[in-house]
Amino acid sequence: MPRKLTIQDIARLAGVSRSTVSRVLNKKPDVDDATRERVLRVIEEHGFIPDQSATRLAGGRSKIIGVIAPSVSWPLIPTTIQGVLVPVGHWPTIPEIMRGITDALGKTPYELLLYSIDQQRDHREIIQRILATQLLSGLLVVLPGQASPYLLTLHEQGLPVVIIDDQGNPESIPWVGINNYQGAYRAVRHLIRQGYRRIGHIRGLYACSEERYQGYCDALHEGNIPLDPALIEQGDFTVSSGQECANRLLALPEPPSAIFAGNDQMAIGVLAAAEVRGLQVPDELAVVGFDDIPFSAHLRPSLTTVRQPLVEMGQKAVELLLSLIHQEVRPLDPRLAQFTPSAPQTERPTRIYLETDFIIRESCGATAARLAPSDTLHSER
Repeated sequence: MPRKLTIQDIARLAGVSRSTVSRVLNKKPDVDDATRERVLRVIEEHGFIPDQSATRLAGGRSKIIGVIAPSVSWPLIPTTIQGVLVPVGHWPTIPEIMRGITDALGKTPYELLLYSIDQQRDHREIIQRILATQLLSGLLVVLPGQASPYLLTLHEQGLPVVIIDDQGNPESIPWVGINNYQGAYRAVRHLIRQGYRRIGHIRGLYACSEERYQGYCDALHEGNIPLDPALIEQGDFTVSSGQECANRLLALPEPPSAIFAGNDQMAIGVLAAAEVRGLQVPDELAVVGFDDIPFSAHLRPSLTTVRQPLVEMGQKAVELLLSLIHQEVRPLDPRLAQFTPSAPQTERPTRIYLETDFIIRESCGATAARLAPSDTLHSER
């Protein structure tokens, strides 16, 4: 682990005195603009956390947990399935993860400070501004896609941080997510056991899509079904991309009899494409999604999907973060006792994989009576 920089190191790298660095950090006016800019540039380049902030974080004296997440608003998208307006926006899994976080923190003396950010903004700048407030004991990061590499630097400098479902798979940062491969494998295996042989797949974005694709491929291989590249389309996790990909698949000379979409939003797009073409789901086309967002159960037909344990994901992330915060300082409040790690730091797991559930509904054409015993996990009929 690299040595943590001090104010003296920053002063040497910037070619100024230690007191000048201190005045810049404390936003004193008696520093000329050029010098201030040079010091701030060195601080940014090296991911420096002032000692005062680091001390507060390590000691856990504050009772505030920061959460960085995309916007939780759900703008309505005019997607209509059989006359029903389906309200789906960006990152529909975030509200359930946040519910798990707030539920878990509600059992502790900690408060939550939410930073809702635009996915396109510079995460490094935002995180630096957050830490400059010196208010936080630790940080939870919920950013679909790959989180800023800057988080790795902060983690190595001693900031308690847990990433939820980051798709960059940062091996050295504490992380909570799901087994994407197994969820996809079980979904496609179910379709094969129902007799489907031409099974299309619409891929999404990020590393999770690669894992789901591998689950799809392995299920086909196990079922002695050759992988057909013509049945694979690339989407972007949106309803519109799901509809566009489904249109291409359904226009093939030999269209698929079933489609496994990489998330529920793209599966909703598949349902819309089928409706426009006059195809009956599931009689003429089976559809399976991934995520089990709240509206999936209320579609017509209701969507068969792979359920992510989103609430539990948020809860486990809080437990892991609090164990990091208190690994050196045993909490005095008895309500925190459950989060005190019982094992040494080197033995504490830093990557938690949660299992998914396969939710049987109408869109795959199956009933609980037709399922193999290993598939009868959840059936909503």
